Order: sequence, then C-alpha cells, then structure tokens
Amino acid sequence: MVRHVVVVTSSRADYGHLYWPMKDIEASSSLRLSLVVKGALLSARFGNTVTFIENDGFEIAARIDCLDPEDSDRGMARTIGEATTKLTEVLSQLQPDILLVIADRYEMLAPASVALALRIPIAHIEGGDISEGAIDDAVRNALTKMAHLHFAPTEVARQRVLAMGEEQWRVVWTGAPSLDHLCRSVRPDRGQMEATMGIEISDRVCVVAYHAVTLQRDTTAELQALFDSLESWKHQVVFCFPNADAGNSEIERRADAFCAQRRNAKLFVNLDHLTYWALLEHAAVLVGNSSSAIMETPSLGLPAVDVGDRQKGRTRAANVVHAPATSDAITKAMRRVTMPTFRASLDGLVNPYGDGRASERIVSSLTNAPVREVLLHKRALALDTSGSHFVQEHEDSTRPFFGQ
Repeated sequence: MVRHVVVVTSSRADYGHLYWPMKDIEASSSLRLSLVVKGALLSARFGNTVTFIENDGFEIAARIDCLDPEDSDRGMARTIGEATTKLTEVLSQLQPDILLVIADRYEMLAPASVALALRIPIAHIEGGDISEGAIDDAVRNALTKMAHLHFAPTEVARQRVLAMGEEQWRVVWTGAPSLDHLCRSVRPDRGQMEATMGIEISDRVCVVAYHAVTLQRDTTAELQALFDSLESWKHQVVFCFPNADAGNSEIERRADAFCAQRRNAKLFVNLDHLTYWALLEHAAVLVGNSSSAIMETPSLGLPAVDVGDRQKGRTRAANVVHAPATSDAITKAMRRVTMPTFRASLDGLVNPYGDGRASERIVSSLTNAPVREVLLHKRALALDTSGSHFVQEHEDSTRPFFGQ
C-alpha cells in the first residue's frame, strides 16, 4: 500500500526545513506526497515565496490564501480561522493517510485542528523543544498532544515529549531536517550568492534575523535596544525579513530606516534557503532571536547572539551567547563572539540538533508506521507511585520502536 502524506507549509522558514523530507517522500515507492501551501508564502509583501517552491519542482496540490492583512494579534487569530475553514475542504478532498506538520508557528494550529476533526493521523516535526518568550511554545506543545507521531530534534526534546505522556514507540529522535542542507544541498559559492543578492558581501557582515516577541504585550519592545547596539557595528549589516507575527511591520520599518542611513546595510524581503545558508557561511555573526541561530549556526561554527526572551529555554551549543534585551548587553555580546579567540574555541563543536540525516529517519518512520486505526488510538499513560515517570496502563499499548 502506498501511504498518502499531505505536507502543509506556511512560511519561508518551515519550507526550508521541509524541503528534504518532501524530496525523500517524493522519491519513496511507499509514500505519495501532496503539498498544501498557505499564508505568507502566497503574500506579495512577504516575497511570494511560493515561486521558490515551484522552481524547486514541487507540485502544489492546494493554495490556501488566509493571511489576514492586519498586523496585529487579531489578525493572527483571523488567519487561523480563515485557514481552518479553507483547509477543511482541502483535507476532506485529499483524504491523506497522514498529515505532516512542523515546529511551532501559530498557522500550524489550523491544519492540525482540521486533521483531528477528520480523524487524519498527524506527524509532527520538532516537538519537545522550548521557546518560552513566544506563543510558539504553547503552539508546539499543543501540536505535540494532537499528533500521533513525533520526530524530535534533540534527545532532550524526545525526553520532553515522553514526559508529556506520549507512548515511546510514537517518539523518534530524528534531528532537525534543516541541517540536511549541509549534507545534501549544493549551496551557492560566494560569487553566485552575491549575484543573487545583488550586493558584495564583506568578511565582517552581521546578519540580523529578528522576529516579534509574541508573548509580550508590546511585541516589539526590544527593538530599541537591538538597533542601538547595531549602531556600534560599523561593518556590513544584512537584515532578514521578519515572520508574519503581530508587530512585523514595525520591525520592517525600523530596518528600512536603519538601512536608509547606512550604505553598507540592506534588508532582504526574501532569501531562498540555500542563499541564506551560504550567507551564514560567510558571516561574522548572526544577531537576533530566530531559531536559526539556535538550530543551524552550530553546524557552521558561526558565532550567534540570541537577544531577549523569545528563545528562552531552548537547547543551545557553545557558539550561541544569550544577551538580555539591553543595548549594552547586546553590544558586549557581539564584541565577545566576534573576537578571534571565541571563534577558535568553537573548533570541533557538535550541533545538538542533529547530523544532517533527519529526513531519512522521518521518511523511514512514515513508511513503517502502523495503520491509521492504530495511530489514532493514543493510550493513556499514568504516573508510577513515585510520580517520577509515566508507565503503560494497557498491556496492548506497547509497540515496537520504529524508524531509527
């Protein structure tokens, strides 16, 4: 039997992470891919990233235009509602055997909720991680409890999913699939990267990837400190466009204003994932609060400054230095990580988010997973008498571990 897998992608970030899992699903004789594209990927303001997907050769089964034009928390909520309504019709028509979603973006609540109502098993990538300063943390945990298969990015994350009461056979350590690009993708060389970006990249470029802190009442409260600290960086600055979260337009406005005053600074609305990886390979430092700093820079040995609370609690390697959201702290952290001695200390650094073989493990798990009826019936687990860990309540709930 060929298992039908629907993958939903809603942003340039999660598309880059899903690229190799989708390629491997397409290449599998046991799986069939249907791709649903929605949200910011279809937005002109966010760069019409859907063109990258088309150029990569993926066939799109459905397009869901659901991104609310209002840059606010209400706009985010309406986006979820619009996506839920439209995805109901799409998933009812496609009737997949498994829905595959990734990470912690609020937009992923819509496909997961629809799948739950339609009794479609859900596979979730990157559950068990932590980002305490954003609603992403609650979204990720909600997706974990709705999901039937779990592909954890770190061993610590796998243990957290198990601690949430998920049966062991459902939880597989895979690593983060974005790292597969290091092993399998042909990234552009410096000349190709510069031609794509339309600028020359210096040896002292600071890449800024900063997003709204969605758990704060003022989601852009940290911005002044960030831009004050960037004034101390006299070399080249490249800004990446913020996510479609409440407050993104203010981040864009401040980046535009900064670039207007600096000839060696530029904001990019949309960089394809391979160009972005190539940029990081030539960067001196990554500054901001993106998960990219946490998950991807260790594989490149790139110093990173994690600003503020958005990624608080996340597993991190020694190349990532946290800075509270004050200009003095950020400036000191940038100086520290760009010292030659700091970069030299990263030699031999191991990335806790994996080895670049996540997609292989994900596809193996999807292929070998039990049938729909078994996946859908999650068993309740109970704490043992000491309260220290979960135990099986049902004799028939123990199943073989698979996919590794």
